[in-house]
Amino acid sequence: MSGETNGLRSRAWFGATGRAGMGHRSWMRNQGFGAEVFDGRPVIGIATTWSELAPCNAHLHRVAEAVKRGVWQAGGFPLEFPALALGESILRPTAMFYRNLLAMEAEEMMRANPLDGVVLLSGCDKTTPGLLMGAASVDIPAIMVTGGPMLNGKYRGQDVGSGTHVWKFEEDLKTGKMTQEECYFAEGCMARSNGHCMTMGTASTMACVAEALGMQLPGSATWPAVDARRYEIAQQAGQRIVAMVAEDLRPSQILTRDAFENAIRVNAAIGGSTNAIVHLLALAGRLGVQLELDDFDALARPVPTLLNLMPSGKYLMEDFCYAGGLPVVLRELADGGLLHNEQVTVTGRGIAENNADAECFNRDVIFALEEPFQAPGTGTAVLQGNLAPNGAVIKQSAVSPHLLKHEGRALVFDSPEAYHAVSDDPDLDVDASDILVIRYAGPKGYPGMPEVSNVPLPTKLLKAGVTDMVRICDGRMSGTAYGTVVLHVSPEAAVGGPLALVKTGDRIVLDVPARTLTLNVSDEELERRRAEWTPPEQKYTSGYAWLYTTHVTQAHEGVDFDFLRGARGHEVPRDSH
Repeated sequence: MSGETNGLRSRAWFGATGRAGMGHRSWMRNQGFGAEVFDGRPVIGIATTWSELAPCNAHLHRVAEAVKRGVWQAGGFPLEFPALALGESILRPTAMFYRNLLAMEAEEMMRANPLDGVVLLSGCDKTTPGLLMGAASVDIPAIMVTGGPMLNGKYRGQDVGSGTHVWKFEEDLKTGKMTQEECYFAEGCMARSNGHCMTMGTASTMACVAEALGMQLPGSATWPAVDARRYEIAQQAGQRIVAMVAEDLRPSQILTRDAFENAIRVNAAIGGSTNAIVHLLALAGRLGVQLELDDFDALARPVPTLLNLMPSGKYLMEDFCYAGGLPVVLRELADGGLLHNEQVTVTGRGIAENNADAECFNRDVIFALEEPFQAPGTGTAVLQGNLAPNGAVIKQSAVSPHLLKHEGRALVFDSPEAYHAVSDDPDLDVDASDILVIRYAGPKGYPGMPEVSNVPLPTKLLKAGVTDMVRICDGRMSGTAYGTVVLHVSPEAAVGGPLALVKTGDRIVLDVPARTLTLNVSDEELERRRAEWTPPEQKYTSGYAWLYTTHVTQAHEGVDFDFLRGARGHEVPRDSH
């Protein structure tokens, strides 16, 4: 066995002579691998976030088998390994609390093992950005395969969307339009196959964003999880990663500033989740790409919304796929001069070339750039003002038009639980013009910046026919949700941001067209309140929660750990024996 590396990291393990090489090879052979797999072929890791505790990712072990077929076909040696599974539907306090842990674990496993390239298998919201962040910090050739959306939900003859209809059914239950027994039945109607949310929630958004960044094969974001073509494209990804190793095509070459600008514009065109903002900011920080919160507003302004998908429209991901999928959106944007067409992707070709032949089969789902579903400037808006010195965001495509400019009385709650405790009270002092303020739900304050911002309206208002009101929070909102909700207020209340100083009865002015969020309280009064404000007690003195709350950055910085920003490369570690 030669010690020649042929440029492959894995040869430092499997091509080594003496005791070290013998140990590395012999223990791998206890799995039944023959000696020929150590002949210098590239070793491809398959990082899978499969888990039965992460329902959206529970089929990824089968996707991994398809990837392995492709790797073997292309002359590689595939080795599957687990990465932290994060299911937003189950995990508490929120999967976002663990995204950075996944990124850290994945990075270290990629670097510490004999891997020349890696295929990233993800599904639910935080697994896609977490794996991308880890791969970016290691910078070995990498390609992503997301698990695909569920089939459309079906309930009493209508399509229902995961997440989106949870909020709607909750309102119907509160107002007596739906019984608890009907809700139990509807649960199984919403989630009727493997896969992630089939609305344009965060999982679907991040799958599309990964493709827009150039890290997924063309068309792979939208195939349903149970469609045979999901496995076909996984097999193709296995073949392609072997070629990427030979080409030394790495994330740092793909994930440039131009790629991020493409992703931001695609997110606007698809009516994507506001959560994409914190994930893209974090990913850019791993690569040293200069990306600011204001970029999301500036780059999205000229882009119309092209997709008629829930929660902004009426269709679901299955319909998007059959209408032509993301390649159609990418072609529309490229033809309209809204993409960096030459930006390289995992195919080795530019993004416009990848999608030049894309064809739309249903213009009621994917609208043309010249006749869009919603006009330019209806994407995510970034707000500034004395209530959010470092910014806040609002998803305009999900906002009630009459609330885009609104002034109201603040009704303040120090936690989502405090609001829920009184939201059903028929005597609650609230009307539709009020602004609900939910605070201490940010990265440090909750902790983990959970999806609690879109609290349901007070029951008395729902029964009166009110369907929306302004809500402001330093937490996040599910990408499946809707309503006039101001999110990601930064700095958060827990670190002394102005949100901590608001009192019930204060007047707040929201002006989305002007991009402002203003608390009508004088600077002098705010300073007086700040002097009286007491920071919340630090609840955590050890363990991961301590690490998280000590080192997590604010929303406008991507909510990554301060010590994980930047890349650390793929130098082969020192020998283990």
